[in-house]
Amino acid sequence: MPFPIILAHGALGPFDELIMLGAAVIFLTMMGISWVKSRNTRPDFVEQEETKRDQSETSAAPDAPDRFTLD
Repeated sequence: MPFPIILAHGALGPFDELIMLGAAVIFLTMMGISWVKSRNTRPDFVEQEETKRDQSETSAAPDAPDRFTLD
């Protein structure tokens, strides 16, 4: 009984299928690891608060020399 062609078809025959399945397994493993790591880490909101504070300080000074009024 020949190996059924499902994912790939090329000059390597059934080895194409094994290569594609191996790539899919590696991809799914990497995605699973990154998902688990992202679920277990807390986001760093300190940087966002500092950038918001910096933006509010610069927007509060309309007469700053690096600002130009729009016509």
